Amino acid sequence: MTSRQMKSGTMSADRILIDTSVWIDYFRNQSAVFVDFVAEIVKNHEICVPRIVLAELMQGAKSEKELSVIADFMEAFIVIDQTDQTWISAGKLAYELRKKGKNVNLTDCYIAVVAKENNCAVFTLDRHFKDIRPHVGIHLIDAEAALRGK
Repeated sequence: MTSRQMKSGTMSADRILIDTSVWIDYFRNQSAVFVDFVAEIVKNHEICVPRIVLAELMQGAKSEKELSVIADFMEAFIVIDQTDQTWISAGKLAYELRKKGKNVNLTDCYIAVVAKENNCAVFTLDRHFKDIRPHVGIHLIDAEAALRGK
């Protein structure tokens, strides 16, 4: 599969945005159950990776080999990108959450908005997404259950 832009359509659990937090735990291989869970998702779903996740992973790479593996994501998965309104929507979302006492970083708001725009469920270990979900209407994959082996 080559990298391509996703067009908006109906939301489907078949299309999943995997967040940086999941990829980090997956590559650390600390839980065989979790690694198997991620591998099953990758095998059975259309995986979408926003460019910001690629950038975050590259920023944290520890070797040229890791950088190469991350660069291969652009060929292995669907790389999704922003629209003209993505950053504005993310900024407004962060503002609304802060007004309600939830301090969520702008990057997580951006990822949630980009997931919504591209009709993706979000697979993340970041608990901020539980605060974001009701404001954006995204579906979250239960990563905590996967870590517990359920």
